[in-house]
Amino acid sequence: MPEPHDLLASIFGFPGFRPGQEEIVDAVRAGRNTLAIMPTGGGKSLCFQLPALCRDGVTVVISPLIALMRDQVRSLREAGVEAGALTSGNTEAETEAVFTALDEGRMKLLYMAPERLASAATLPMLRRINTRLIAVDEAHCVSQWGHDFRPDYLRIGELRRTLDVPLAAFTATADEETRAEIVTRLFDGVAPDTFLRGFDRPNIHLAFAVKDNPRTQILTFAAARKGQSGIVYCGTRAKTETLSQALSQAGHSACHYHGGMDPDERRHVETRFQREDGLIVVATIAFGMGIDKPDIRWVAHADLPKSIEGYYQEIGRAGRDGAPAETLTLYGQDDIRFRRQQIDEGIAPPDRKAADHARLNALLGLAEAMGCRRQVLLGYFGEEAKPCGNCDLCDRPADVFDATDAVRKALSAILRTGEWFGAGHLIDILTGNPTPKVRERGHDQLPTFAVGRDLPKQAWGAVFRQMMGRDLVRPDPDRHGALRMTDAARPILRGEEPITLRRDTVESARPANVVKALVSDEDAPLLSALKAKRRALAEQANVPAYVIFPDRTLAEMAEKRPRTLDDMARITGIGAKKLESFGAIFLAVVKAADQGNAATRAEDQFHPARLRLAGRPEGQVFDRLADVQLELSRGQDGTGKYLSVTHSTLKLIAERRPSTLSELQRIQGMGDQKVERFGEAFLQVLREA
Repeated sequence: MPEPHDLLASIFGFPGFRPGQEEIVDAVRAGRNTLAIMPTGGGKSLCFQLPALCRDGVTVVISPLIALMRDQVRSLREAGVEAGALTSGNTEAETEAVFTALDEGRMKLLYMAPERLASAATLPMLRRINTRLIAVDEAHCVSQWGHDFRPDYLRIGELRRTLDVPLAAFTATADEETRAEIVTRLFDGVAPDTFLRGFDRPNIHLAFAVKDNPRTQILTFAAARKGQSGIVYCGTRAKTETLSQALSQAGHSACHYHGGMDPDERRHVETRFQREDGLIVVATIAFGMGIDKPDIRWVAHADLPKSIEGYYQEIGRAGRDGAPAETLTLYGQDDIRFRRQQIDEGIAPPDRKAADHARLNALLGLAEAMGCRRQVLLGYFGEEAKPCGNCDLCDRPADVFDATDAVRKALSAILRTGEWFGAGHLIDILTGNPTPKVRERGHDQLPTFAVGRDLPKQAWGAVFRQMMGRDLVRPDPDRHGALRMTDAARPILRGEEPITLRRDTVESARPANVVKALVSDEDAPLLSALKAKRRALAEQANVPAYVIFPDRTLAEMAEKRPRTLDDMARITGIGAKKLESFGAIFLAVVKAADQGNAATRAEDQFHPARLRLAGRPEGQVFDRLADVQLELSRGQDGTGKYLSVTHSTLKLIAERRPSTLSELQRIQGMGDQKVERFGEAFLQVLREA
């Protein structure tokens, strides 16, 4: 069977593994049960696709969304891999083509949704097609209390036992509790080979901002990144529509997406996002899980996400190509109150509600962090890190102050008013504002009335928001959202513990951290020309543009300006199949930019046998052998009978490197006459190589 390193280069066009990939590939290839937790964009798919190509039989991939499956199948086919999907969205012809490939033994990767496991016909089919490995994508969906729970994922463990084949599970978002649940449900509690491959995405800039006219903040952020693909996540369906309209009116190419839309409308938005450069989608969290677009340059949250896992997965959709990307998350008191009420008013049992509050606390701790955000984020997932230098708090450290006295005053006001009021009324009391509501209830007579005049109203708003973020106070759903003190606040109230908070400098999102362009100004025109050619090819093939080549491959092309197909084969992301399909086309674009002539010369065209060696040392050996056989085609003196060696035979010689005449003679296509004519000269070429 082929070696992973060879396939990595020849099929996927990658010069080497990303950190952590090779060990996982080796474990899966060896047939060991495997659980891999890797960051979004860290190359999870390759960790089951490569072993599938190195093994006999079919690898069945359980994946949660049709769009995700279609995207991966499309990319694999474009790279020359036999892959297919059985989904409810298939046409009859597509399903028939999949079964034909399975029956003929050509299919290597079969994708299906977990719901198909409920069909009585599925198990006999999987036995018949020689299923040798099960791969589970988005394995956190097996967690009944996870943010993307899918009930049919619970059938996968039984499928593994019944087929008696190894299982490889992959996810990007799994805390310790979720990992334990995955092991229980998929592996019967027997720990598989587990790889925790780091959650860091160092190319993504992290930033949070307190809400202050959030629509303006989002519009400002988007304006500084005009022309780049982005996603804006909103907490409500209505907000996706109004914010999308505002972006469109500001001159952006934007559309909205949410679960209440007609399915055809949603598919249309997904297709546009995959194929259009620079489109902004304003969406609820329903959008994105099935999108494998590698060149999303920014993700913004107009509202606070549900949890740190949800936040991590959503920002992880930016910069999957490894190039710089940015995020911005807006939040405020109303977000915190809304998320707390969502938990308290839900149907979960008390212990689950407590766990959900703890998850929210972790996210709020990230939002209200006083030091490097990446350290806080990675710490949640059990990793230690140094200050990253790529977040807003590394760019500009937080302004902090000893808030012990202010917090004690706020807690006193809460208790003296019977825990029956929200932050607005409490701030009026603390700042000595005798509103009718304050006077009617006699709160202007309280000892805490006007004790907080040293801080302005806006600063008190920041104190209460941070108290909610630290879970010192919570909105009580039974008291119309009134703030009540938690046990965590009592040591501060008693003067036993100090507390430090941030001074807010509320401001609109600054454009200072706009990511640099993928290429220099000098190379930008060529990159635009390459993108135009890619777009034309994608439209012709009816596939997303990145299936042809991702932005990063085109950027490397624009920078390195390959002169030959050998040069082109060394560009990251160009495997043998893509080189054969598109190499000469894009080479012509590069040469047109340099020479003003788009014609592809004869020497730029390789015979298919030579094309398979492009970018490899064997290619240069092939060229020298071809020159020698041309020189000797009529013998040393040029008068002999014409003899030639086929390109296929030259390829075999270049790859196998025979060292003796007898070894050379055993290569297919070489006989006595050819060995006599070319043998010594060929061996001399090989020795020199």
